[in-house]
Amino acid sequence: MIRAEFLTAGGALAGFRISGHSDYGEEGSDIVCAAVSSAAYLVANTVTDVLHAEARIEVADGDMLLLLEKKAYASCQILLEGLKLHLQGLEEQYPDDIHVFYLEVSPC
Repeated sequence: MIRAEFLTAGGALAGFRISGHSDYGEEGSDIVCAAVSSAAYLVANTVTDVLHAEARIEVADGDMLLLLEKKAYASCQILLEGLKLHLQGLEEQYPDDIHVFYLEVSPC
């Protein structure tokens, strides 16, 4: 099961943590994992390399954390909203493989 947790701070999206594996298909052909991983990396790379926003990013096998600095919230909201919509759509299509949650955090 993939757990996608959107981190919110005072109504703003402050980042996300995605962990786990969907087990929808065999390793290398799991379309749910591929869709989630690809979208998460797109957002992380856009935040750091295109928007040059300050963020803490941690990546390990089956786990990614992106936590924005407070001053980066405004410039990254549309991007994070897009990821949220994408993952909610996957959750609707594959409810046994991905769940989307929300967690309030303190601003960085």
